[in-house]
Amino acid sequence: MIRINILTIFPEFFASPLECGLLRRVERAGLASYRVLDLRRYTHDAHRTVDDEPYGGGAGMVMKPEPFFEAIDDLAPTGPVVLMSARGERFGHDIAVRFSLETEVTLLCGHYKDVDQRVADHLATRELSVGDYVLSGGEVAALAVIDAVVRLLPGALGDHESASSDSFYAGEAISAPSYTRPPVYRSLEVPEVLRSGDHRRIEAWRRSESERLTRLRRE
Repeated sequence: MIRINILTIFPEFFASPLECGLLRRVERAGLASYRVLDLRRYTHDAHRTVDDEPYGGGAGMVMKPEPFFEAIDDLAPTGPVVLMSARGERFGHDIAVRFSLETEVTLLCGHYKDVDQRVADHLATRELSVGDYVLSGGEVAALAVIDAVVRLLPGALGDHESASSDSFYAGEAISAPSYTRPPVYRSLEVPEVLRSGDHRRIEAWRRSESERLTRLRRE
């Protein structure tokens, strides 16, 4: 079982997603548990202030270090402490696999312009980005990480093949396209090979399509 801690100033953001689909099923099955902490609980002024102006001037506000450090003191997590950050290393399948083997993962969600660098340097064990773009906060990125991790937990999916045939399961390969019934829709046909029943031809087609798409979209 994995415990996932989420530190955020918007705990309500996670209320609905964690109660839907796979994320809910793995929790109900005892494969994962979620704990969402409101960083404003760890402030000490009447306005529950979590941000301040940046040293050196400039636009935007910076999240203060105290709420993050005090929340982690309270949690005392044993696994990775991950700051979701546009300047972090790119999150990928290999990292999701490593996280799925942990018993605890803690995700720190920044907001505003930035997070005080002392959080990244002295609290987080790594910084992760979900892509070369900027989000309004780390909540969306954290949710993507959670989904990618929990679906890899043993028993999360109906069978192992559901995950093993996904894109990026083995290296950088993109999975082949998928089709289902009806065989013809608005004159658009499912490839004949997939309807042939010839498993050797089907496997060869899928391998060929996977290689073609990987070359096209990753090279």
